[in-house]
Amino acid sequence: MIIRTKGKSKNIESHIVGKVTWDISNENKEFIFLTNNFDFDLVQNSKFTAVITTEKNLIFDTNQKLVYNVPTLGHLNENDIISIGTDGNINTLYRVNSFQNSILTTERCNSNCLMCSQPPKDRDDVSLLFDVNKKLISLIPKDCFEIGISGGEPTLMGDKFFDLLEHIKNELPETEVHVLTNGRTFAWNSLAEKLGYINNPRLMLGIPVYSDYYQIHDHIVQAENAFYQTILGIHNLARYNQRIEIRVVLHKLSIPRLTRLAKYIYKNLPFVEHVAFMGLEYIGYTPHNINQLWIDPFDYQMELNDAVEFLSSQSINVSIYNTPLCVLPENLWRFARKSISDWKNDYLPECANCLKLNECGGLFTWNLKKHSEHIKPY
Repeated sequence: MIIRTKGKSKNIESHIVGKVTWDISNENKEFIFLTNNFDFDLVQNSKFTAVITTEKNLIFDTNQKLVYNVPTLGHLNENDIISIGTDGNINTLYRVNSFQNSILTTERCNSNCLMCSQPPKDRDDVSLLFDVNKKLISLIPKDCFEIGISGGEPTLMGDKFFDLLEHIKNELPETEVHVLTNGRTFAWNSLAEKLGYINNPRLMLGIPVYSDYYQIHDHIVQAENAFYQTILGIHNLARYNQRIEIRVVLHKLSIPRLTRLAKYIYKNLPFVEHVAFMGLEYIGYTPHNINQLWIDPFDYQMELNDAVEFLSSQSINVSIYNTPLCVLPENLWRFARKSISDWKNDYLPECANCLKLNECGGLFTWNLKKHSEHIKPY
């Protein structure tokens, strides 16, 4: 699925954020007009924020903010929200027909996880993305069910992180908000307290804990004292009644102590709302560290079964993400979720004839290159 494309820009001097429309009668500053047939007379003096077209060459001059020579616009639906860069880059920010929309806050991070699917970039992108996201949030439909907040590490936005969450609460009071954070920043109680002041009961923080043993966790995230900061951060957040999800990525380094980790969570973090065990993504840093990380999901069934069944028996809500049904024992199927976002979800050719296809979450598109050897149709 296409979520980014690019054309040649004209008269665009700063980032533009707006809803898209194919309907020329929707002429107002909220909309960006899409067309495969550029009609100069129709759009030259229009009130659209901008115009995007697949026309390859423009032989006339125009004052309209314009992106032309775009390869395709077929992936954009009426009222989708996009951003246009000065360089002609077009990013889909919100898809009206999807329940899996997320907001990128920064690509900076204070960890450097061995299996990071989106390796951090050390560049000052906070102000630009904050401005784009504030405009985006104001345009998102009020009936939006859920929105994700991701990075990098979102808390590295500083005060803008809290400003963004406050803005979401005001603009989208009925929307579930799921923030992916490593939780380390909340080891400073004042920041956890500040989040508590926002008092959004629909906000949940997804925080990774990869081992009950600090040295293993710190090695996986490649950051000294990360384990202690994360656990302290989780406790500080709980002090202010924040909803917390624990995320555990499954690989060769996290599997050996998985049952111990489950018991650690029950004993030390019994207040968490959800625990998610997550299959490994073959993207980002993972291919470079594959020898440290790879274990066939079929080969850790016993450890996963013990950890999941233990937490479930203690009335802790638990799920398995990113894992096909055929590599799980049937007693764990009730915990398996279709968790992979639609734009990066795929299946192997042999899955086409599987009787469980509609119930199975399948694979990440990039995991077609590296997956369990035990995938087979039912």
